[in-house]
Amino acid sequence: PRQPAKTLWYDRPRYVYLEFCVEDSTDVKVVIEEQRLVFSCKNADGVEFYNEINLYARVNSKDSREKRSDRSITCFMRKWKEKVAWPRITKENIKPAWLSVDFDNWRDWEGDEEVERAMVEQYAEV
Repeated sequence: PRQPAKTLWYDRPRYVYLEFCVEDSTDVKVVIEEQRLVFSCKNADGVEFYNEINLYARVNSKDSREKRSDRSITCFMRKWKEKVAWPRITKENIKPAWLSVDFDNWRDWEGDEEVERAMVEQYAEV
């Protein structure tokens, strides 16, 4: 039986970030489409995780990436319309139980583009 992974998300001027909290993940698959993201993996115990998110707005799937660590898998997706805030990550105005805002990373955007650029460059090097 599959279950959804606990997911954190936050919004930035140019990218939207999603973090799937699965430790020691294997078989990670991330499919980013224009308005949909599909994530799946297994954890060390062989439990299968599966999340499917219809996105609030369009993203550029070619300029979107994911990065795996021992604790989670982070995806960042380039918005089609930059500097337009996303009030939520899902198209539907319902909040799944497994989804929450990453308040540690949620900040005002003022002067944030340099910070964001540095973050993206750091991911791109991996």
